[in-house]
Formats: sequence, C-alpha cells, structure tokens
Amino acid sequence: MTTAAAVRQFTSTTIRDHSAISALRSPNYRTYVLGQAFANLGTWMQSMAQDWLVLSLTHSATAVGVTMALQFLPILLLGVHGGALADRWPKRRLLLGTQLANAVLTGALAVLTVSGAVHVTEVYAFALLSGFVFVVDGPARQSFVGEVVPAAHLRGAISLNSAVFQSTRLIGPALAGVLVETVGTGWAFAANALCYLGPTIALLRVRGVTAPQPERAPSGALGDAARYVLARPRVAVTITLVAVVGTLGLNYPVVLTAMASRTFSGGAGTYALFNILLAIGSVSGAVVAGALSRSRLRWIVLACAAFGVAQACAALAPDLPAFLGLLAMMGATNLAFQAMANSSVQLWVDPHMRGRVMGLYMLVFAGGTPLGAPVIGALTNAFGPRLGMFVCGAAPALAAVTVVVAQRRAAGAEACR
Repeated sequence: MTTAAAVRQFTSTTIRDHSAISALRSPNYRTYVLGQAFANLGTWMQSMAQDWLVLSLTHSATAVGVTMALQFLPILLLGVHGGALADRWPKRRLLLGTQLANAVLTGALAVLTVSGAVHVTEVYAFALLSGFVFVVDGPARQSFVGEVVPAAHLRGAISLNSAVFQSTRLIGPALAGVLVETVGTGWAFAANALCYLGPTIALLRVRGVTAPQPERAPSGALGDAARYVLARPRVAVTITLVAVVGTLGLNYPVVLTAMASRTFSGGAGTYALFNILLAIGSVSGAVVAGALSRSRLRWIVLACAAFGVAQACAALAPDLPAFLGLLAMMGATNLAFQAMANSSVQLWVDPHMRGRVMGLYMLVFAGGTPLGAPVIGALTNAFGPRLGMFVCGAAPALAAVTVVVAQRRAAGAEACR
C-alpha cells in the first residue's frame, strides 16, 4: 500500500469512527436524540419568550439578569449533589422525573400568562423552581449520553447533541417570536409544555442501556469531584475556562435583549433574529468539533479565545449587518469550545466519577450565571449594551491568554531544572 493510500484509509477510518454522524449507528441514540430535539425546540421557545416577557413587564435589563440568576442559583448551591444523584441512581429514571416536573412548571406559567395574571414575581419563582429541576436534569442528561452510545462514539454524540440543540435554535426563537407577536407570550409557554412529551416518549423507548453499576456516592461529593479534577491538570484548566465562559461570556439574554431594543431599536422579532444567527454559526461549530478524531487542550483554549474576541468585536459593530455576521461567528466559536470541552472532560475522567465531575462542570458552567448576570445587567443599564457585551467577550479572551502564559511559564521553569 502506498503512503498516500494509507493516509486516505486512515483519514476515512478516523472520520467514520469519530464523526458526529457515526453516533447515529446506535438505535438507542437515534431515539434519544430525536426526543431531545423536541425538548430543545421547547427550551428555545421558552427562553426567548421568558426573556421578552420579563423585559416587557419591567423594561429593565437588570430584571432579565435577575431572572437568569434565579434560574441558575440552585445549581450554584447544589450542582455537584445533582451529579452525585446521577452516579447513585439510574439516569433514565431521574430524567423521566425531570421531564414531568418541567412540563408541570411550564404549564402553570402558561396558564398564568394567558390569563393575564402573571407578574414578574411569578416569573422569578418559575425561574427558581426550574433551576432546582435543572440541578438533577443537567448532570444526568450530560452523563446519560455515555450510556446510549459506545465510548468510541461519545465525542461525536456530544457534538451531534450540540448541533441538534443549535439547529432547534433556528426554529424555536422564530416560532416563539411569531406566537408572542400574534397570540401572546403564554402560548409559547404552552407549546413548550407540550414539547416535553418528546423526550419522555424517547426515554421510555430506549432499551438495553449499558450503565455502570450505580454507586452510593459519598456525602462529600463536591470535595471528591474537586480533588479528582485538580489531580488532572487538563481537566482542571478546561473546567476553569468553562467557568469563565459560563459566568461572563454567555449572558446573551441580558445583552442581546438590550441590543435589540436600545441599540438597534427593534422588537421581539429582532431578538429572535439574533438567536437565529447565533444558531446558524453554532451548528457549523458543533459539526466541526464533532468531526475531530480527538481534541487537544490547545484547541479548547484557542476556541475560547476566538469566542471572546468575536463577542468583543460584535459589541463594537458599527451597524446591524456587521453585528449579525459577528453573531454567527460567536455561535460557531462558542459551540466549538463547548462541544470540545464537554466531550473531552467526559473522555478524560473515569466512568464511575463521570456524574460527579459533570455535576461540577454544570456547577461552574451554569452556576456562575447568578454571579455574572446581575453584574452584566447593571453594567448594561448604567453604561449601555455595548459595554456590557464587550465585557462578556473580554473575559473569555483574557482567560485564554492567561492559560497560555501560565503554561509557557511552567514549561520554561521545567526546562530550567
């Protein structure tokens, strides 16, 4: 066999075995991801409608930030304990419970909104309660993927999950925008409640899942996860970058609602358009990440830096077309970062610790929002959405630069010994 033929065979095998599409060979995964598509569609409808409802009720970007903070406060307090539950109990059973809880909560908010009885206090309460559900749902859903696909296809499955999640972003916000403008915000919430039927049916149809033996996780789940991560530098660095991006980089509901209404003088349709452009870029980023046979820490750091730079540039965009183009770039770099970080952490840890580590991952990713969102909301209110968005971009870029500098110094110190 010639060298060129060997390279072609190696490349073909690598793509076949590791691409996002290869995960679809698993019947269980096909069923699962179809159900998740319905759940994700409802999630994006809910997100867009909820953000716009709070802005309509309060006319305050700070209030949108408070809503985000309340939604993610429970995972800041209890995130690793949710991961411990995922290690201790069958994940499918936990996920069935969280789908039911989310459907009930969303249905109640829909009734309040359609009847005209909703106030911002009720939206705050809904955000907080749904956050408690997410404490269990997030780590269980992240680690359940490893039970419905073989380990060789895990990276592709996670990237395909991201691609599906972002593909529904093309439809969800647009559909929510139509519902909000025509029949009212409450009907977007009602549609989301119905969407929870999709993942519920899919979870019931998944058969023969190969799961590690659930263990009784010790009470010190946070300490166990932290010690485990600190002993693995590349996992620790990745989770640190995820913490910065989650805390400051992803305050889209705060800055984009303000950019739509104040900077570009638009309405719910403009905000929906922003989400669609993010989704278009995100799909491409997720697919690229899924096509990689493996990811290296340097690629994760580079994607984090690129996302920060793209967002900082978007904050300074001179007009709407330039802003939309940079939103697509933000979506691509952000999802490439998220997909590589998520799959790498899961592949770099032992299966029996995956639930607790992913609980820590979700804690820093989503749990930082209660700290970052109110700050960005206050900056946006006081100094304008452009400054708020610029800070959201500068933080990940600076974090990535700090990692590079620290690694070079460590390498230099090692060489001098």
